[in-house]
Amino acid sequence: MRITDQYSFNDQPGIAIFIAEGVEQAKSQEEFIAAWQYLYDSGMYLRLQGWYGRRIKDMIREGILDA
Repeated sequence: MRITDQYSFNDQPGIAIFIAEGVEQAKSQEEFIAAWQYLYDSGMYLRLQGWYGRRIKDMIREGILDA
């Protein structure tokens, strides 16, 4: 089971952005990772500032996100 199966940001994708930016506190480390995974899986990070893509690249390299 993927971490994004436990957390859904499809109805409110802005929440994933808020969690990634630190504007909204994630309820757990798993929710924090799921928010970033959602941004990657949905391709939303491509429409955001460049640091999202750089951070996602780092998180994939570190084994935190699934590519």
